Amino acid sequence: MIDMEKIKVLIVDDSLLFREVISRQITLDPEIEVVAKAVDPFDARDKIDKYAPDVMICDIEMPKMNGIEFISRLLPQHMIPTIVVSSISETVFDAIKAGAVDFIPKPDMQISKNVEEFINELIAKVKTAKKSKLPERVRSISETAYPNIKFDSSKIIAIGASTGGTEAIFNILKQLPPNIPGIVIVQHIPPMFSRMFAERLNKQTGLRVKEANNGDYVEEGKVLVAPGNYQMRVKKTGERYKVEVFQGEKVSGHCPSVDVLFESVAKEAGDKAVGIILTGMGSDGAKGLLSMRKKGARTIGQDEKSSVVYGMPKVAYEIGAVEKQTYLEDIPKTLFSMLK
Repeated sequence: MIDMEKIKVLIVDDSLLFREVISRQITLDPEIEVVAKAVDPFDARDKIDKYAPDVMICDIEMPKMNGIEFISRLLPQHMIPTIVVSSISETVFDAIKAGAVDFIPKPDMQISKNVEEFINELIAKVKTAKKSKLPERVRSISETAYPNIKFDSSKIIAIGASTGGTEAIFNILKQLPPNIPGIVIVQHIPPMFSRMFAERLNKQTGLRVKEANNGDYVEEGKVLVAPGNYQMRVKKTGERYKVEVFQGEKVSGHCPSVDVLFESVAKEAGDKAVGIILTGMGSDGAKGLLSMRKKGARTIGQDEKSSVVYGMPKVAYEIGAVEKQTYLEDIPKTLFSMLK
C-alpha cells in the first residue's frame, strides 16, 4: 500500500511559543507535515526556496515586514496557498485582498479549549488550502458600469459563500446599483469578523450593508450579512421580507449555514428570488439552492476557473441546482438579466 503524500506546511510567526504550539499540534494529523518554521518574512523566503511548502500559515503582525506586504510580494513569484493568522482586526480582509486564501483568528493561549478549537479549525483550513488555487485578479469596474434598470422591488437576492467568498462577494456588490432588490448573505465567517466584513462592504460599495439583527427588513439597496455563529432565515410578512437571526445547531456543517438561508428563501419567496452560490469547500447551500430552483427561483453558480475552491458551486451544479454557471466577473450581468 502506497503512503499518502503529506501536505507540506511552512509556519511564519515571530512568536516562538506560537510556532511550536502550531507545529506540534497540527502534525498530530497524519495528513500534515510541518517542513519548516520561520521567524519573519525574510527567513520564510529562504525556507520557501529550500522546502517548497504546499501551504503557508502566516502571522500578520511581524517585525521587518508585515504579513500583508509579504503576501503581496511573495505570491507573484511563489504560488503558495496562504492562511493568515491574526488578532480580531479588519487587516485580515486586506490580507485576503493581497492574495491569502483564508484566515483564522488567534486564540487566547491561556485557555486550552480555545487553543484546541483553533487547532482543529486550522487543520481543516490547511486541507482546504491545499485543494484551493490562488484567486485571479478581477478587473476594476467603476460605478459608471451600473445599468439603468428599473427592478421589481418585491424580489430578493440570496448569496452563499465560504473559502474565498469575502473577495468574491465584494467583487459582485461593487458592481450593483443602489436600487438593486434587497440582498441576504451567508458567508462562513467567525463571530466579530462578520460585523467587520459588513462594515467594510458598506464603506466600499454603493449599497447599505450591515450585519443582520433579528427583525431587520430586506429592502431595496440594502444588504444583510448573517452574523458568525448564528443561523439566519427569511420570513415573509405581508408584502415584505424580514430576517430571523437565531442561535442554532450547525446545519450542513456550518453556523451560519447557506442551506438554512436558501431553504427559507425557497419557502417564503419562491419565484420572486435569485440564488447565487459562490466559492467554498464542501456542499453547504447546494440542497437549498435546488429547493429554490424547484420553487421557480432563478439560480447562479460561480464557475471553476474563478473559484478559489470549486466545492460548493460544483456540488450545486452537479445536482441540477444551478441554472446558469458563470465567471465571477460576469455574475452581476447575469443577475441583471434574471431580475428584468
